[in-house]
Amino acid sequence: MNITKSISLFQEAQTLLPGGVDSPVRAFRAVGGQPLFIDCGKGPYLYDVDGNRYIDYVLSWGPLITGHAHPSVVKAIQEAAVKGTSYGAPSPLEVELAKRVMEFMPDIEMIRFVNSGTEATMSALRLARAFTKRDKIIKFDGCYHGHADLLLVQAGSGVATLGLPDSPGVPADTVKDTLVADFNSLDSVEALFQKYPEQIAALIVEPVAGNMGVVPPLPGFLEGLRAITAREGALLIFDEVMTGFRVHRGGAQALYKIKPDLTTLGKVIGGGLPVGAYGGRKEIMQMVAPAGPMYQAGTLAGNPLAMSAGLATLDLIRDQKVWDEMELRGRQLDAGIESAAKRAGVPIRQTRVGTMRTTFFSETRPVDWNTVKVADKAQFGKFFQGMLARGVYLAPSQFEAGFLSIVHDENVIDETLNAVQETFKTW
Repeated sequence: MNITKSISLFQEAQTLLPGGVDSPVRAFRAVGGQPLFIDCGKGPYLYDVDGNRYIDYVLSWGPLITGHAHPSVVKAIQEAAVKGTSYGAPSPLEVELAKRVMEFMPDIEMIRFVNSGTEATMSALRLARAFTKRDKIIKFDGCYHGHADLLLVQAGSGVATLGLPDSPGVPADTVKDTLVADFNSLDSVEALFQKYPEQIAALIVEPVAGNMGVVPPLPGFLEGLRAITAREGALLIFDEVMTGFRVHRGGAQALYKIKPDLTTLGKVIGGGLPVGAYGGRKEIMQMVAPAGPMYQAGTLAGNPLAMSAGLATLDLIRDQKVWDEMELRGRQLDAGIESAAKRAGVPIRQTRVGTMRTTFFSETRPVDWNTVKVADKAQFGKFFQGMLARGVYLAPSQFEAGFLSIVHDENVIDETLNAVQETFKTW
């Protein structure tokens, strides 16, 4: 495979951008080799600057559930762009997208659009502290909620990929009120509430962890979190930046039938454009300025391009038949990888919830960060490079989720599994 142009661009990029990239995991540090520079995406495919085609299971890290450049989404963006790219003022599109999101997630009674998932989680936690008049928060080991200072504690994903337990530049005082529990362990949560009675404002959780690879909740875990937080007067925040419209058309809260107090959402509600949102119970959201005293603002919030793309995207995934088809393709992919690995004598553990999935190179069932981090990163790197050479683009880290879209049809899955079989033959 010729990647001459990508090599040249990466050499130049390293003189202009830190590490040659604008987000750390893109640098391929965890899998070896060098990043590809992408020219365009179409449907389930990426095309690099050298003209190579790849089946894409990264999908812009999740948001592109309709695939790349879906005609309906592109048309919506084009029609919005000719009317102006940003207003800095209210538009009808914000109202329409708010109603559309609430159709999918009726437990969201009021919503505020922001510009990223990081903004959404940061703002939701500020709101939780304002509402409860408490300072401490609980997050889970291996869960990532954006790069705000207070959340860069045992944050999984890109931090783990680079071997950074936390981050320089984060003052100790900033994270002194951030408490860390073990994912899928109610006992660890109970212990923190016992240690800090009436001090914890909120508990934030990825209801299906996606930033240490995909780790589903054990039976009773989410129900337990709902019961504990209700008992203790703390808010339960579901970070559905990744799981929203990915594990179920109504998010994890619909899949597991849990009502969080607040929900955060990411770029899937903007068709992959820069957008995020937080929402929940009306009495809580009424504290957000200008309705209430909790200040949060954003010049580009409610951007008409993102709102238009989001409306088009949610229209495309409204029908349950679309979800049934993606579930079928997910099962086919799981079975094919399992079969090829077994024939090759390679131990793997696969996890999938809806359209999110991970293949762990491990014999240990992944239930939390401690069981995830024993996965063989070298084996994953070998698999990654083998698949890339055969035209399949996976997330360049053992600790990231992979994704399916509505355009990953049977032919795409078959082509992927052919690459899987050929890759495992090299073991």
